[in-house]
Amino acid sequence: MTVLDETQDEPKDSRGRVAELHAIRAQAVAGPSERATEAQHAKGKLTAHERIELLLDPGSFHEVEQLRRHRATGFGLEAKKPYTDGVVTGWGTVEGRTVFVYAHDFRIFGGALGEAHASKIHKIMDKAIAAGAPLVSLNDGAGARIQEGVSALAGYGGIFQRNTRASGVIPQISVMLGPCAGGAAYSPALTDFVFMVRETSQMFITGPDVVKAVTGEEISQNGLGGADVHAETSGVCHFAYDDEETCIAEVRYLLSMLPQNNRENPPASPGDDPADRRGDTLLDLVPADGNRPYDMRKVIEELVDDGDFLEVHERWATNIICALARLDGQVVGLVANQPQSLAGVLDIEASEKAARFVQMCDAFNIPIVTLLDVPGFLPGVDQEHGGIIRHGAKLLYAYCNATVPRVSVILRKAYGGAYIVMDSQTIGADLTYAWPTNEIAVMGAEGAANVIFRRQIAAADDPEATRTRMVKEYKAELMHPYYAAERGLVDDVIDPRETRQVLVDSLAMLRTKHADLPSRKHGNPPQ
Repeated sequence: MTVLDETQDEPKDSRGRVAELHAIRAQAVAGPSERATEAQHAKGKLTAHERIELLLDPGSFHEVEQLRRHRATGFGLEAKKPYTDGVVTGWGTVEGRTVFVYAHDFRIFGGALGEAHASKIHKIMDKAIAAGAPLVSLNDGAGARIQEGVSALAGYGGIFQRNTRASGVIPQISVMLGPCAGGAAYSPALTDFVFMVRETSQMFITGPDVVKAVTGEEISQNGLGGADVHAETSGVCHFAYDDEETCIAEVRYLLSMLPQNNRENPPASPGDDPADRRGDTLLDLVPADGNRPYDMRKVIEELVDDGDFLEVHERWATNIICALARLDGQVVGLVANQPQSLAGVLDIEASEKAARFVQMCDAFNIPIVTLLDVPGFLPGVDQEHGGIIRHGAKLLYAYCNATVPRVSVILRKAYGGAYIVMDSQTIGADLTYAWPTNEIAVMGAEGAANVIFRRQIAAADDPEATRTRMVKEYKAELMHPYYAAERGLVDDVIDPRETRQVLVDSLAMLRTKHADLPSRKHGNPPQ
């Protein structure tokens, strides 16, 4: 249908044609009806154009194929051919830099993907890749358009193929603002970051009805695939928020930390925080006793510009922290053990979380700062049977493969294989520093003494006194703060209060670092 009644005469001059164009455009933006818009708002959801207005700089949006309509017939489709075909595509700017976007319009066919709908998405993805600019998808769709059959389903294949081709080339951000079920969920999973809104967005391969039919389990949509589930349990979602406005504002903030593509560096943003600011409170934040917990986030706040950082996967695998921040205006990626959660050990989920983050930073030229306080890998049957070896190897592979500047700081414990995996000098860290509270060793002194001096302790008249003495000897010989530095495994032992200045100076020196990987089609990372 068009805005023109069939009984109306067609415009006879240019002014009439232009008036007709503006009427058609207004109809395309307004959507199928006021009732459909009211229904969208009643669910706490914005329309596609309202979301785009929040994402992009005012007045910067250029829509592509606004007048596109499907050509499908059957099942009543030939009588219902709305403009846009249920997806708004185009480009604009965020803080003056180009960003491509597509947004499902749930008011039209429930945002379901048809052949024309998919073609529009393919085109805007191709333009984003060619232009070398980020792509943001605002997802609010009901999956494939069943009335169009396999033609609609095939459209997803084109999206997945382009997601993969764009991976590591341009930043891809998926914002989940409604349902996303079945094969449609795989496109967000292929992108760099996934945002979700509580209560209104869900992601799952098979919905609650199918789950009940197959397994007998009863569960709600949010219980199966809501924002909190994916932010805390599955790790599918990187960021979860209570409303669309906050969510989209955080997408803008994330974009301000990312480069346009893999050929550029992230944008610098000089501020007022002095590079040589001393962190006097660090001496009190981190207890010298390695068994006492503390909040690594507070350490990060002391180090980065204005204490401001964006944590990725904040609620999943909380024993490790991954965050984007700035040091002297330059974007850095931070990977840090969190002693407040599982004592900061590495386990399956922490290894996966950090590995993906390191890969993302390396793909987009973001230097990596690693803060170590790690007692080792989490022991247990579940971890071993769950594949901690191959999952831990993912983090090892990611660090070894990264060519961006890499600086590590050992705050306290750095034991065993976890020390090596957490970007030690031996796997390619450019610079490694340690605080005077560091303990770098194969294992803790108590465990080491029990193994090395087992016989002497067992044969002693006072085993406990002997054990205490042996532990003290082991610490004095192999675990004093300067042991690794004396052997060149640490570049320097630094005053904790000077850590910010040391990191700023080190990264400035490394800014022109160039490292080539061996010629290959691609590696074969552990899965």
